[in-house]
Amino acid sequence: MIHARLLDAVGSLAARHARPGHIPLIGVAGAQGSGKTTLARGAAERMGAAHLSLDDVYLTGAERQALAREVHPLFAVRGPPGTHDLDLLERTLASLSAAKTDSRTPLPAFDKLADDRAPRTDWPVFAGRPAAMLVDGWCLGATPQAEADLAAPINALEAEQDGEGRWRRAANAALAGPYAEVFARFDAVLFLKAPSFDAVLDWRCEQEAGLMGLPPAELPPARRAELAVFIQHFERITRHMLAGGVRADITITLDRQRHPFSP
Repeated sequence: MIHARLLDAVGSLAARHARPGHIPLIGVAGAQGSGKTTLARGAAERMGAAHLSLDDVYLTGAERQALAREVHPLFAVRGPPGTHDLDLLERTLASLSAAKTDSRTPLPAFDKLADDRAPRTDWPVFAGRPAAMLVDGWCLGATPQAEADLAAPINALEAEQDGEGRWRRAANAALAGPYAEVFARFDAVLFLKAPSFDAVLDWRCEQEAGLMGLPPAELPPARRAELAVFIQHFERITRHMLAGGVRADITITLDRQRHPFSP
């Protein structure tokens, strides 16, 4: 169940930026497993808003393979800045902004099992003119790091596969350039702040266990180990955001059960 305080926070941001002729664009940011997609989807249903995720606008598999060849092999893995089709996101938002009461706007979709964009015929369609546009994304609102902070690897993945720092510098340059331009167009961003990076692995494992139909405690240790490696792709920027490297209008700290933290 989505906490009412979180739904109210999204609704208040949308109401604050609503005005005649303008559809508010609100971002929901948070680490893997923080509940950002569930929150954005629930808030959209409550408000009559359109919802999409940065996960919906990944580059195609072929496009990421090209990046892997031309820039760095780690860009074959979807998720980090540089692996999204920001033009597709902006075109979709423009279509939603111009929608009329009788409009039908296709919303991009990504097939994670196939690791590729879903066929356009399978995209969901938003009917009418939305009350707001809600976009969730793990790195939404993230600010670029200083060059000095990029020098040393932050984990084993970076040490072993990005020793020279080409991948993390390319992702950082994307954050400083095209991602910053897109993020600046948002009216407001809500950041769901994890209590620590350690919680992210537990949350991601809970997600995986749910997909497998298992209680979290029964997730195979080998799969947990694989997920521990996978989230290293996101560790640098996630830690940066937890330390304040995010532009957000509202930050809500979560406890390990994903409930808003009340000291």
